[in-house]
Amino acid sequence: MRKKILGLVSSVAVVAMLAACGTTPAEETPSDNGGEPSTEAPAEELEGTVIVDGSGTVYPLMAHIAENYMSNVEPGVSVQVGRAGSSAGLKKFIAGELDFADASRKIKDTEVEELEAAGKVMGENIMEIELAYDGLTMVINKENTWATEMTQQEIIDMYLSGKFKDDDKVLWSDIRAEWPSEEIKFYGPNENHGTYEFFYEVILDEQDMVSTANLQQEYSTLVDLVSKDVNAIAFFGYGYYASNTDKLTAVKVDFGNGAVEPTLDTIGSDLDYAGFTRLVYTYLDLDKAKESPQILDYAKFVVSEEGARKLAGENGFAPLPAEKHAEYKTILEGLK
Repeated sequence: MRKKILGLVSSVAVVAMLAACGTTPAEETPSDNGGEPSTEAPAEELEGTVIVDGSGTVYPLMAHIAENYMSNVEPGVSVQVGRAGSSAGLKKFIAGELDFADASRKIKDTEVEELEAAGKVMGENIMEIELAYDGLTMVINKENTWATEMTQQEIIDMYLSGKFKDDDKVLWSDIRAEWPSEEIKFYGPNENHGTYEFFYEVILDEQDMVSTANLQQEYSTLVDLVSKDVNAIAFFGYGYYASNTDKLTAVKVDFGNGAVEPTLDTIGSDLDYAGFTRLVYTYLDLDKAKESPQILDYAKFVVSEEGARKLAGENGFAPLPAEKHAEYKTILEGLK
């Protein structure tokens, strides 16, 4: 306390001395406008909150973007990122509870209709932002040495209800005769997640999944279950596998031209792992972005070179082309 008081007294003394000499601190330091004191106010730091929720798959990427934004750009802004799941997040978004809704699948027509009923129109009040590419990854136990490579069709068939057994208690030997006669333990994320919807709607073509599948809300639970059961298999985004390579093995998938391992070099719409590649998104409420400077500023950071493109690879996603995010930035810069 004594040091603070002395410091204050010293400062006052300096100001008093300068005043006595007819000089002020502002006049003492020349400015860039011809020696005149600067009249420009310093850039005002933003404050407030940004609320994001939705996809558990997208969560690590969005949380990392938020961390960098708060640490390096606007420390006065609190970006709160949740992971309720794509469907749950979009439900909150439609209700007006969120600024951004992350999704590991494209918004559904029914959700667009619900937005319209709430007075929000896609492209006018709502902006769809493609964040990155993700590769749906099939994972098995480290001690599973037989199913390290499978065809796309084998993966589809094994998850289809009634394909091999009426009770869906499928054996590994049902897939290939030389594999163990042990029951397969099927796992995956539950219906709250866009990953489940992508798997069910795109991979299984909306055919019933095996009734024996154990679907979970938390991806960490899926990692734990598969890591402890040699007969387990599960599906989720590449990022969760990439952060658990010490516990799990990724199945190499043959899409017709040989087995392909999911990696950042193979995941993409026109790359070798294209068969299991998908886009991940965030949806922005443009009305809220116009009203709240911190929301708009954060949106600009997400699509900047320091945002999703830079951090995608560090979180198990393949980045999109630079021009895609440049288009988004142009749109956001034009908001009034």
